[in-house]
Amino acid sequence: MRTTIDGVGRLVVPKAVRDRLQLKAGTELEIEEHDGIIEIRPVAAKIRVVQTPEGPVAAPAKPGPVLTDDLVRETLENLRFERS
Repeated sequence: MRTTIDGVGRLVVPKAVRDRLQLKAGTELEIEEHDGIIEIRPVAAKIRVVQTPEGPVAAPAKPGPVLTDDLVRETLENLRFERS
């Protein structure tokens, strides 16, 4: 998939990628460069520890996307593809 950088350095992430990764306006991204390769990835969600009667539980600091069966299947397929 190809895209271009505009005159002020902005990069357009194609809609299909934004939809698949559930990236919205304001999503924080981490950018790293190594060996001439630019790597862009969403910043990991912040968590907080919540005490429950059963013990401490990690919970997202703010609500994230709904985890659907389709999203889980697609994620697993993407991981399998990346490893092969």
